[in-house]
Amino acid sequence: MTRTATSHRAATRVAIAAMAFALAACASTPPPVASLESARQAIAQAERARAADTAALELAQARDKLAAANNAVENENMMAAQRLADESRVLAELAFARAERADAKRVNEEIIEGTAILREEIQRQSGGPR
Repeated sequence: MTRTATSHRAATRVAIAAMAFALAACASTPPPVASLESARQAIAQAERARAADTAALELAQARDKLAAANNAVENENMMAAQRLADESRVLAELAFARAERADAKRVNEEIIEGTAILREEIQRQSGGPR
């Protein structure tokens, strides 16, 4: 056998082994169950915080990304499913944070209003400003 033929056979064997390894890696990638569950839990938390009132867009995007992640699992595209599930979780967490911020702002405004009412009442009872 010539040196070129031997090199060609060795290169072919390496290429076949690499392709087999790549196919095995793709076929053995499990569904991102933990990421999908984290996304579901983050969406549920955002819903409990009434994020639909203050962050409807982010919450809708989180739901859409989770649905796309589930479709990717059905199509056996686990890398896309992982990415979409992670994006869904992040969007749900953003929706939750915006809902919490809106709630804190409302509470703060109520405190400011209550303080102003108390000051007015104190001034009225004491006969004028102090």
